[in-house]
Amino acid sequence: MSRHAQTRNHPARKARSDVDQAQATRQTTSALTRSQRTVRLGDLDIAPENLRYGEAADDGIPQLADTIAAAGLLQFPTVRPGRPREAAFMVLDGRRRLLALRLLRDAGVVCDDHPVEVVVETDRARQAAATVLTNTAAPVHVADVVVAIGRMLKSRLTVAAIARALGYGEVEIRRLAALSALPAVALEALKTGRLTLRQAKLLARLKDVDEQAYLAQGAFNGHGLPEWRITERLDAGRTTTRDPRCGLVTPALYAAAGGRTETDLFGERPPVLLDPDRLTQAWMKRAGEVAALLESEGLTVHLSAGPSTDLAEDLDRLGYAYGGALSEASATLYREARERVQAAADVLEAEGIGDDVVAGLEPLIRARIAQEQAGAGERVATVVVLRPSLRTGVEVECYGPAEAEADDEAGFEGSFQADDEAAPQIGRRSEPAYAPPRAEAPAPETEGVTHALHAVRTDVATRGLIRALADAPDVALTALTARLFAVLAIRPSITRSDSALTVTASAFSPTGGRVIEALDGAVRERLDQRRRAWEASGQTLVAWVHGLATDDRLGLLAKLTALSLDLREERTTLVRGWARSEAAELAALCEADITRAWTPDAPFLQPHSKAQLLSMLAAMGASSKEVGRLKKTELVAWTADQAAERNWAPACLSWTAPPKDIPATDDAGAAGEAGGAEVEPASEGGGGEAAACDEAGAETGGASGRDDDSDHAAPDGTGIFVVTSAGEAALRIHAA
Repeated sequence: MSRHAQTRNHPARKARSDVDQAQATRQTTSALTRSQRTVRLGDLDIAPENLRYGEAADDGIPQLADTIAAAGLLQFPTVRPGRPREAAFMVLDGRRRLLALRLLRDAGVVCDDHPVEVVVETDRARQAAATVLTNTAAPVHVADVVVAIGRMLKSRLTVAAIARALGYGEVEIRRLAALSALPAVALEALKTGRLTLRQAKLLARLKDVDEQAYLAQGAFNGHGLPEWRITERLDAGRTTTRDPRCGLVTPALYAAAGGRTETDLFGERPPVLLDPDRLTQAWMKRAGEVAALLESEGLTVHLSAGPSTDLAEDLDRLGYAYGGALSEASATLYREARERVQAAADVLEAEGIGDDVVAGLEPLIRARIAQEQAGAGERVATVVVLRPSLRTGVEVECYGPAEAEADDEAGFEGSFQADDEAAPQIGRRSEPAYAPPRAEAPAPETEGVTHALHAVRTDVATRGLIRALADAPDVALTALTARLFAVLAIRPSITRSDSALTVTASAFSPTGGRVIEALDGAVRERLDQRRRAWEASGQTLVAWVHGLATDDRLGLLAKLTALSLDLREERTTLVRGWARSEAAELAALCEADITRAWTPDAPFLQPHSKAQLLSMLAAMGASSKEVGRLKKTELVAWTADQAAERNWAPACLSWTAPPKDIPATDDAGAAGEAGGAEVEPASEGGGGEAAACDEAGAETGGASGRDDDSDHAAPDGTGIFVVTSAGEAALRIHAA
C-alpha cells in the first residue's frame, strides 16, 4: 500500500480506535459498578435509604420464608458496600427477602454463615434506581409461569408443596400444571401472542398430544386456532348441566339417583353428566308428580324427555288462532293467561322450583293450559304433553280433538255465498263476534220493475262507479284495503255477496302447517291488533280504513297482501314455475332475507334426514367427524344452535337462489361427504367461521379463577403473577 493511501486511511483507523476504546471503557465501568458476589447472611443489613426501612415484618414473611426454603433465593437482593458503622453490605432492594432469611436463621434452618448471592452496586445513580424500584413487581408472562411450574413438577416437587410454597390453592397449581403439559410450540405461541390463555386452556383439554401439537403449530404459523372444532370435539356425545332436564333435576337429586358428574379443571365449561339415563329417570319421577295431579282431573298426560311424542292422529295442537279468529273476550283471556305464564316463569327462574314440585309448577302449568285453550277459541284441552325446560322445569303443550276441516277447493262459479264460505278459516264461528255498523244507502226502486230491468240498471250503475273509482286512486286504495281486510282479518269474513268488490283472497293456512311466531305469526298478530282497533272505533270498515293515514293504509295493505301469498308445493312433481318466477321478482324487490327474523328451528329440521342435516352443517362451516356420530335428535338440536349462532338459513328457503345445499343423496354418501369436508386447521383457523366462534367464545366463555385472562391483564398472557416477591422471583428465574 502506498504512503499516500496509508495517510488517507489514518483518520478512519483513528476513529475506529476511539470507538473501541469508549466501548471498552463503558464495559469496564459497568463491571466495576455492578458485580455479583456471595456474602454471609450475617454481613447483610437493611440500608437506611430503603423506602421501607424501619418497618416491621409483614404477615407474608413466613410464607416467603417457606418459598425460599422450598425453591431457594432465585432473585438476588441488590446491595451497596457498607459505610463506617454499617454492616459490610446494605440491602437496597430485597428487604423482605432478608427478613425471611433471618426468620429461617432464627428457626435454625440456616445460620449467619449461610451464603447469599447478591448484586453489589457501587455506582451512586444505580444505587438510587435500585432504591426507587424497591418492592415493585416485575411483569412476568403467564407462559413463563407455566414453564416454571412444569420444571418444579419435573424436579419431583408435589402440587401440594408448590401450592403451599407459593400461597396458591392446589386447584390453581393443577390448572397451571395442565398447561405445562402442552407441547413446546403451544407455549411458544402463547408467549408470542399467537394463542390467548383461553385458547391454550381449550387446547389443553384435548387428549391427543399429536393433535395438540398440530393445532398449536398452525396457530404459531399465524393461521389461528379453530376453536369451534375443539369445542365440537369436547361437546360430542356429552350431556352437561345445560341440558333441559336439569331445569327440574337439581345436582343433588341427580347425585341421589346415582348420577356421576365430571367438572372442568379450569372451571370454564359446564360440568358433564356421565349418567344421562339417571338424569332422565330423575326428571320423569319429578314430572310424574305433576302428571298425577292433572290426570286426577281427567286429563291425559304424556311425559316426554325426548324431542317427540307419538299421539293419536285425531288430535290438534292448541295455541293462538291468529288472524282475528278470537272474540274480544277470548283475546282478553288469552292475554291475561299469557301474562300469568310469564309471571310464573319469572318466579321459577328467580327462586327455583323447590322441594315441592307440584306447588312450584302448578301455577305455570294451569296458566299455560288456560292460555292455549283461550288461544284456540276456548276449545278444551284433553291431552297435555310435558317436556323438559331449563328455565321453567317443564314446557306444556296442549292438544284437543281435531275439528272438521272446511273444503278450500270450492269453485268460484258457485253462488257468492258458497264461494266465500268455502274459503279456509281458522276457528270460524257460526255467529259473528262483532256486528259492524252499516252506512246509509238509498233503497232500490223495485215497484213495477222487472228483474231484467233491475239488472240493466245496476249494471250501468256499476260501470259508472268503476269509472269514478278509477279516477280516484286514493279511494280505490281504501276500497281494496277494506275488502282484503274484510276477507283476511275478520272472522267470519264478509262474504263476497255482501261486498261491493269482487276481490277474493284467503290467508295462507295449509293443512298440516304451523304458524311460525317470528314469521307469519307476527303478521297475523299485527292484523289482529288492527281488527280490535277497528271494532273499538265504532265506524264502518270503509270509513275506518279511509280515515287512516296514507302510510298506515299502505302498511295495512302490505300485511294483507303478504298474508295472501301461497307458494307451497305439495310434491316435487308439482313445481309451480310461473308462481316461482313471480316470487323471485318479489323477493328481489323487497330484498327478502329470512334470517333477519328466523333461523332453522327443531320443527323445521326434524323432517330432514341425518345426511341432509350434516350437509347443512357442512354448508355453514360447522361440520366435523364427531358431529356425524350424534343421534338424530341430538343432531337436530345441534344444527338449530349452530344456525342461530351463525344467523344462517339454507339456500332452499330463498326465492332468489337454487336449493343446492341439501342434495338428494343417500344417508351414507352424504354423511361421508360431510365428514370429509373438514379443512386443515392451518388453512382455516383464521377464517370467518373460526373468527365468529372466537368472538362468541370471548363473549360467553370464561369463569372465575386467578388464572383467567382478566387476572393477567392482557389477552396475550402478559401480566403480574405475584403472591410474594420471592415467590414471583423463584418462578421467573426458574423459567429462564
